[in-house]
Amino acid sequence: MIFISVQKTAECIAAALVFAAAFSATFYKLLGILQSCGYSGRKLFGWVGKKNNAYLKRQITLFMLCALSCAVFALCFSFAGEYAAVVSLVPCIVFFILYPIADKHALRSPAAPTPRFKRLYVALFLLNAVLCYLAVTLLNFADYVWGNKIFSLLRYLPLTVFPLFGAPLAAFANLISKIYEVPRNKSYVRSAKKKLAAADIKVVGITGSYGKTSTKNILSALLSEKYRVLSTPRSHNTPLGLALTINSNDLTGYDILIAEMGARHVGDIAELCEICPPDYALITGICPQHLESFGSEENIVRAKGEIIVAADETVIAEDCFDKFAAFGSKIRKCSCLSDVSAGCGGTEFTLTLGGESRRVKTKLLGAHSAENIALAAELAFALGVSLGEICKAVEGLDFVEHRLQLIESGGVNILDDGYNSNVRGAAAAIEVLRSFGGRKIAVTPGLVELGILEESENYSLGKELVDLDKVILVGETLVAPVKKGYLENGGDPALINTVPTLSAAQELLKTYIKKGDAVLFLNDLPDVYM
Repeated sequence: MIFISVQKTAECIAAALVFAAAFSATFYKLLGILQSCGYSGRKLFGWVGKKNNAYLKRQITLFMLCALSCAVFALCFSFAGEYAAVVSLVPCIVFFILYPIADKHALRSPAAPTPRFKRLYVALFLLNAVLCYLAVTLLNFADYVWGNKIFSLLRYLPLTVFPLFGAPLAAFANLISKIYEVPRNKSYVRSAKKKLAAADIKVVGITGSYGKTSTKNILSALLSEKYRVLSTPRSHNTPLGLALTINSNDLTGYDILIAEMGARHVGDIAELCEICPPDYALITGICPQHLESFGSEENIVRAKGEIIVAADETVIAEDCFDKFAAFGSKIRKCSCLSDVSAGCGGTEFTLTLGGESRRVKTKLLGAHSAENIALAAELAFALGVSLGEICKAVEGLDFVEHRLQLIESGGVNILDDGYNSNVRGAAAAIEVLRSFGGRKIAVTPGLVELGILEESENYSLGKELVDLDKVILVGETLVAPVKKGYLENGGDPALINTVPTLSAAQELLKTYIKKGDAVLFLNDLPDVYM
């Protein structure tokens, strides 16, 4: 047998391409996790390394199935001579194709097939193809040199270890794709910055540890009584999110742009303010959210304060105003709210603006909703919207999706607070749950990104759940301190359950809930935290 031949080269290329294509199918949901991590390889490895993460167990199972079936097929088809090794890859390819189908319930956050995601997937396939070709060629060369019959039959068996290197391969493909993505993104952001600078439009920036998206939606409704308003959609609060909003809209059709600004490190808000310089700003509040990345609450205050430096005037929530007192005359405390009355039917409160007071009611739930409305009202009034117009808009406010959204289904009151993952918001949501009649049930996986406070805050969350009629904890990563806090503070062990997934929690609820019950879904975590 001649090792270097057209036939042998064609065999190596064909085997590598087919194997790489099938193997790449197993990566789709892993790339979805990488996407949830903001395309950060470090965060991906952090997710893989989490205690009790089922991902590694599934990959080891896939490896063992492939290795065993490969060996069996090679021996069973030994009569085919040197082609027995090629045949031995067939069950591996079948398992690779079946794996994502069998794994369909393992991850709850599907990958968004964005152009960047598709480019990353292509890069991963090409990387797999090159590595598979090198591996196949080296194995065939070893067979040529060694010439052992058993080795010839099993020479492709080492390929079955590829599933064990899923995360490193995904991270490496991500690094390769960034050679193109990083300069492209910078160019896209520069284009947005230039376009906004040329537009005749006022900018309002909103930041804070919590309540940014809710306050943004409220402010948009209030300002829309008088102005044409454009706001960043959903939680698009990154440089690319702001750039996408600016570049995809005709700014001449708007008077005001409301830009939500998120941060995980000192300097993030300053970067966003360079792209989208705010004329006015709101700071919704400060709590230990993202403490894991910030390192300290002082850094959180410092980061959020960057918006004050950039804006002409900033309205700050009353309960955190003192933290920013050093910024002097550029800040204003929100003090227009009083006499708040919150219940399961909505929230009533008094707004005082320009020396005039009005009693107003909203269907939004919780005292914290009144605080968000007051922040938005204070700024809207400063921008020329009258108190009457503000009250009219407040009365017409609708629930924000997944943010303490009330859904009535079959006589059951469902509180969807899936996008709430902060300490203060969790306490507010539980308070709202208690305002309902009937049995009260909470479903939660715990709170994330709290750094050194993660265990203590989740313990406190468990303590808050003690007087409820049922508690369902989801996942394995964060629920241990929640359960500990619940049990050590008088919680009934018979009223608390732990399930692996949200779907399992929903199945359990079907056997328990009845008409008149109220169910709170608190923080529907993405898979990267589960």
